[in-house]
Amino acid sequence: MGLITEDLIRRNAEHNDCVIFSLEELSLHQQEIERLEHIDKWCRDLKILYLQNNLIGKIENVSKLKKLEYLNLALNNIERIENLEGCEWLTKLDLTVNFIGELSSVKTLKHNIHLKELFLMGNPCADFDGYRQFVVVTLQQLKWLDGKEIERSERIQALQDYPAVEQQIREQEKAYCLRRAKEKEEAQSKLEEEDEDKKKSCPGFDGRWYTDTHVACPSSIENKDHLQVPETQEEEHITKKSDESEDDMAFWNKPSLFTPESRLETLRHMEKQRKAQEKSSGTKKKVKPPRTLITEDGKVLNVNEAKLDFSLKDDEKHNQIILDLAVYRYMDTSLIEVDVQPTYVRVMVKGKPFQLALSAEVQPDKSSAKRSQTTGHLLICMPKVGEVITGGQRTPTSVKSSLASSREQASHRKKQIERLEVDPSKHSCPDVTTIVQEKKHKPKRIDSQAQVVPSMEDPDFDDNPEVPPLI
Repeated sequence: MGLITEDLIRRNAEHNDCVIFSLEELSLHQQEIERLEHIDKWCRDLKILYLQNNLIGKIENVSKLKKLEYLNLALNNIERIENLEGCEWLTKLDLTVNFIGELSSVKTLKHNIHLKELFLMGNPCADFDGYRQFVVVTLQQLKWLDGKEIERSERIQALQDYPAVEQQIREQEKAYCLRRAKEKEEAQSKLEEEDEDKKKSCPGFDGRWYTDTHVACPSSIENKDHLQVPETQEEEHITKKSDESEDDMAFWNKPSLFTPESRLETLRHMEKQRKAQEKSSGTKKKVKPPRTLITEDGKVLNVNEAKLDFSLKDDEKHNQIILDLAVYRYMDTSLIEVDVQPTYVRVMVKGKPFQLALSAEVQPDKSSAKRSQTTGHLLICMPKVGEVITGGQRTPTSVKSSLASSREQASHRKKQIERLEVDPSKHSCPDVTTIVQEKKHKPKRIDSQAQVVPSMEDPDFDDNPEVPPLI
């Protein structure tokens, strides 16, 4: 029997980071679920719920899903429409291939004013005369029924014929209920007979019958028959296997009605057959030996069993090694374990090891691990061990001598500083007033021209008429 558990919902909520309280879409199809439970408490914000191809016999525990818009319950064992009044925003309801024979139960959907699509094909009620007319008149808000649009003319015609159709539906529904009650009684009596047959066919404590009380106990004749035991065990195994195959063929060849009980019986037979096959073949999962991460001589191996992409960088600027591991984006952080050692780093991702040997020794106590909320990548920063630090934890003499020499040179420079002396008789600052006045005079170019022009009174002046005058 399949149960709705928190783990089952989380496994089907990976698209929502495995968070179930804010889940809007959930798919639980083909899970062999026999009862609806817990969903209305854990997933209040659901808008789409897929529950097709299960063994659900009753619609229940969904009335608190106020935001639910689409509910798929096809291929189940539902016999009546009920408990959907609280789904205020229900727009589409799929009940294809169930066992709904009480067609009058569709009246409970009158309160779902937003219901536009309804699927009832494959149910016993879909074979009733006047089935479509009855549903069209009962649910005035419907736009589509069994994938076919409801036209206005069809609804008007159904309203006119409703009194006669309603009477037909009641008679057919009553006949179906009587027939269904007989089927339930037959199924119950059949189960009781099978239980009695099982009790009668149960062998003794060692798998054999002892009808005669005077016959010696098997322990007394064990020494006599110990040579024949292997042969008898093989014969019993062969006969048992042939009997099981014959029973299996008889089960599948036996005609049966399509009822909820027959579906349950088929499921249980298949489950029983699967368990017997596993037991006989001994196909149990072999436990893999733990992978070798460190050899006997202490060598660290590089392992990537999780098959994750990664990048390893040597950050010389910050004197550290950075490992970027591409962890699955939607995986919970609680499934990741990080172990940093001086010579290697190990990350366990869902039990699968990822290990790398480091090129330099790092400090595990100062290392850090962070995970990105957008990409899901894991970033591990591992500071290297300082290269200057030695076993005695003292600095080399060369470092001390270089520091002392640099200090002596600095003090010597301070002593040799030359200071400039200014003559107090001269003005240290220029006269601003004279500078401004000089700027107001004619340009120096004109003054220089006047100085260059020779005077007439100069004895060396020779007036050459061929030379043009200076302007």
